[in-house]
Amino acid sequence: MDDLHYMKIALRQAKKAEMLGEVPVGAVIVKTFDDGSKKIISYGYNKRESKKNALMHAEISAIDKACRHLKSWRLSGCTLFVTLEPCPMCAGAAINARLDRVVYGARDLRFGACGSAVNLYEVPFNHIPELTGPIMQEKCAQVLTDFFKKRRKK
Repeated sequence: MDDLHYMKIALRQAKKAEMLGEVPVGAVIVKTFDDGSKKIISYGYNKRESKKNALMHAEISAIDKACRHLKSWRLSGCTLFVTLEPCPMCAGAAINARLDRVVYGARDLRFGACGSAVNLYEVPFNHIPELTGPIMQEKCAQVLTDFFKKRRKK
């Protein structure tokens, strides 16, 4: 239930990217506290085109904001929800940030680094986030499909 709730919020972030003409990928990071309560601590969406920066993926934006919010580069106790399977850069950032979990929506057969094209989470690093996905795959994929159909018509 929680995973679906937070993925829907990530989809709303993807819509923000789409309104800017960006590829619609959205992310949220949720912190789980010792008492079991949860809180969204950051949001992100693609801004590569508007910022003219290859690093501005939804996940990187959300991780950056979460680190600033917690005043730490270690995001233990946190889960990243993202509408598209992370690429190698973003999967690596999740590993380096010590996220507990990564939950993704649609598979990315070309660039996905969580099992579709390659799986960085099978490499024996000193920290590997728990991986969940795909969830809400059809809905997350449809947002991307619709975006690219509209773009091709122009």
